[in-house]
Amino acid sequence: MPRTAEITRKTKETDIAVKVDLDGKGISRIDTGIGFFDHMLTALSKHSGIDMDITCRGDLQVDAHHSIEDTGIVLGQAVNKALGDMTGIRRYGSAMIPMDEALGQAVIDVSGRPFIVFDCAFTADMMGAMDTQLVEEFMRSFAYNAGITLHISCPYGTNDHHKAEAMFKALARALREATEIDPRFEGEVISTKGII
Repeated sequence: MPRTAEITRKTKETDIAVKVDLDGKGISRIDTGIGFFDHMLTALSKHSGIDMDITCRGDLQVDAHHSIEDTGIVLGQAVNKALGDMTGIRRYGSAMIPMDEALGQAVIDVSGRPFIVFDCAFTADMMGAMDTQLVEEFMRSFAYNAGITLHISCPYGTNDHHKAEAMFKALARALREATEIDPRFEGEVISTKGII
């Protein structure tokens, strides 16, 4: 069965549509109106192998916060829906990705128990039109709505662009590993409970 999902969400602050295909080729069409965020989502799609079609129209006259947080919500919901009952997935994934002087690390458990540990110290306030603080906001809203436990960090680096990109790419590779079907457990859920 195809592992795809489509979610739309409209509030007074944002109007978002997301389509995902977990078994894609990392093909993306991203348009949030926030250039740096689009760049990060494109990397997330490419390196996870998840096809993503994401559009967001948000209240950018205020700032980018609502658009980025709400995109995380909807993308997380779409990934969760596409995963279905989690049958056959590897469940766990981890990655360490270098981006020049910065190192991004992500470890995830597709557990149905959302949680996040985020550890990255940015030095600037902005990356293009995106607040550096909003990297954590996106990761939190994505993890909680995807139903995953996410530990993500950048233990060192000097360039904030590199730090953010290394973390997005690490998330992508960890997500790819965790959501892949493991042929040894086809038809089974990897949990002693029998469900996730």
